[in-house]
Amino acid sequence: MVRETVLTPADFIAPLFVIDGKGAPQPIKSMPGVSRLNIKDLVKECRALHKLGVPAVALFPKLAARYKDADGTRALDENGLVLRAVQAVKFAVPELTVITDVALDPYTNHGHDGVLTTDGDDVANDRTVAILSEMAVLQAQAGVDIVAPSDMMDGRVAAIREALDEAGQERTAIMAYSAKFNSAFYGPFRDAVGSASAAGTRLLSKATYQLDPANRRQALNEAALDEDEGADFIMVKPAGAYLDIIRDVREQTGKPVAAYQVSGEYAQIQAAAKLGWLDLEQCRDESLLAIKRAGADMILTYFAKDMAKKLG
Repeated sequence: MVRETVLTPADFIAPLFVIDGKGAPQPIKSMPGVSRLNIKDLVKECRALHKLGVPAVALFPKLAARYKDADGTRALDENGLVLRAVQAVKFAVPELTVITDVALDPYTNHGHDGVLTTDGDDVANDRTVAILSEMAVLQAQAGVDIVAPSDMMDGRVAAIREALDEAGQERTAIMAYSAKFNSAFYGPFRDAVGSASAAGTRLLSKATYQLDPANRRQALNEAALDEDEGADFIMVKPAGAYLDIIRDVREQTGKPVAAYQVSGEYAQIQAAAKLGWLDLEQCRDESLLAIKRAGADMILTYFAKDMAKKLG
């Protein structure tokens, strides 16, 4: 009767990794229980999630190394993996909300979220934004409900909104990775999409465009800028190590707030439980409850399916 914060299956967004071909699921070693799925198996997983009450999925592609280049050109392939995956999922489960990532790191051979400057020392902001805008339009035309720019380029939300509107995709929403920090907790994800192997290291620094973990006020400024530019959702990433930022953003905006319990946060709970040091279910539940208590309206988590099974 007096419990103030309650989790339900509707709170969760399930991140899913998709691969081309017809092969068996590819387990991701650093993320126990998570696999890359071909499109047919992806559709099966989406059906299962929808049946359990999970309202949305976020899709991330894993491309073979031979399809990657410095400019991430496959991101604009009109028959690309993500676009085919979106079409298949929306055809099979039209009621499920589908979210797609707008960033170049799965497509570049250097692992960065955009194209590089001539000297290779930084990401070329404006050139990258132009590509991301085209990418978002292609995803919207394929039927995606929400595009989610995770790149952290300046001005990309306004540019994507303008491009979507000009293409007649006014109803496609934008979930902006507004407060995305240059975190050490992304390593397993970079394994999953292959950006770590492309870069030759999972320790790739994105400090020139992702937020400094020390900067609280800057995170609020970035969130406010994205809201002004037309973002429909504001995201904080990572979630567990940044509960204060989630609360600050929640108090600043009237927009829905998303928080991403990232791969490293998921992996550390799994690893400690495997060693017998923590109870998996209790720590999983507490970590997600804390994220919602901090102010998140929706949580991207690799625990989405298991939580929906428990709570449904």
